[in-house]
Amino acid sequence: MNSDNRGGRSRSEQNRAGGGPTGQRRGGQDRAGQDRAGQGRGGPQRRGGAGQGGRRGPGKPVRDEARNAAYDLMRAVDERDAYANLLMPTLLRQRKIGGRDAALATELAYGTLRGLGTYDEIIAMCSDRPPEEVDPPLLDAIRLGVHQLLRTRIPAHAAVSATIDLVRLRVGSGPARYANAVLRKVATRTMEEWLPIVAPPREDDPVGNLAVSYSHPAWIVTALRDALGGDVEETAALLAADNDRPRVALVARPGRCSLDELVAAGAEPAAYSPYGAYLREGDPGAIRAIGEARAAVQDEASQLVALALTRVPLEEDARWLDMCAGPGGKAGLLDAVATQRGARLLGADVQYHRARLAWQATAEAKIVVADGTEPAWRPGAFDRVMLDAPCTGLGALRRRPEARWRRDPRSIPELTALQRRLLGVALDAVRPGGVVAYVTCSPHLAETRAVVGDLAGDGRAEILDAREYLPEVPGLGDGPFAQFWPHRHGTDAMFLALLRRR
Repeated sequence: MNSDNRGGRSRSEQNRAGGGPTGQRRGGQDRAGQDRAGQGRGGPQRRGGAGQGGRRGPGKPVRDEARNAAYDLMRAVDERDAYANLLMPTLLRQRKIGGRDAALATELAYGTLRGLGTYDEIIAMCSDRPPEEVDPPLLDAIRLGVHQLLRTRIPAHAAVSATIDLVRLRVGSGPARYANAVLRKVATRTMEEWLPIVAPPREDDPVGNLAVSYSHPAWIVTALRDALGGDVEETAALLAADNDRPRVALVARPGRCSLDELVAAGAEPAAYSPYGAYLREGDPGAIRAIGEARAAVQDEASQLVALALTRVPLEEDARWLDMCAGPGGKAGLLDAVATQRGARLLGADVQYHRARLAWQATAEAKIVVADGTEPAWRPGAFDRVMLDAPCTGLGALRRRPEARWRRDPRSIPELTALQRRLLGVALDAVRPGGVVAYVTCSPHLAETRAVVGDLAGDGRAEILDAREYLPEVPGLGDGPFAQFWPHRHGTDAMFLALLRRR
């Protein structure tokens, strides 16, 4: 992956390569002037800074379980491409970390992973070497310290002391001295004071400014800006929403669980989905309906794009297909709705473990392991087809804090070729008059409008106005497609196109 010095390039290098800051930094802060920036000349000192508090005596370092868990998660993301949202619950459970310590560990790990791009730019200004030349275990510990200093309410002296203890325990005493020097310089300014120094002016380089200010690779900033029609200010609002902790969204599968049951378990009704709810606090796995697969964790936009497919009126409506059914979120909801109507769902996935998850999420559906590009069904066999296509996942960056650093724009041509092929198979699978939902958890224009436009141009299908089937949701765009956004709807940036087969 391409995080820290994975693949040989740091966040600062990636931003510069993709249209980020280049050359001289604002306020005369070029590489030669980094000591000037670190000592805080030309700007106010941070109150309660770590100039003194960062020094510890020779005593034994204190082991902080929350910070060690956050550090271990970051190292796992680096060394073995672990998924943070899957590994963190396991770490907390195995180490019996709960309550406030669990919340701290999660905030430190997720917040640091989200903020890598910004933090590396600041570290570069406060170090005698670029981040890509710092040993990765040491760099990850420093990043955790920078997050505590600039994005939490933890006092500066405590943030520095705890980080130095972590480095001494996990990396060594020599590296701890280096980390102490860097963090003391970082602590001389607040985040609001650092950003004008490390980010280029927005009027001169809007993409570079947003990339550093909101910690996204420049190519992703460009893609999101283009999907928003070039509006820089709205792009900034979207990037800020990507950096917020999302609420836990739940779905009550109709006929199996009521919304009232989820509300009674501590959730509150969702804004748009008739089956959706948001959990205020606590572990969703502790809710009985979720343990029994009558309800599930599912983003509200994911619920709504599935429901839109079910709302298109059809004369014949008995056979449904979910072509890429794993891990089962949409399949679980479609199965419940289909069962209520007397229809049957077939779910397919090319990977066995994903197909198994879809099987666990459904009650009546038949689930098979099958490659959607080599269909195991006859043409024209279905009335409704859901194609939740493999994509870059740019619409779910708030839920997967490390994903923005793993995605590579070079993968897009291969992905879009697969998406076109799958959509072609989906159109073949549906009977004349039937409907296909093409869905991606990405707003990237190459994965959305371009793919649908190419396939619809062959005359096989009519593009329906997807917004007509989501009347409860405002702000879905100009049509005929529906595009959800984190900053507008509080959901993932899910894209929906509905096509009726001619």
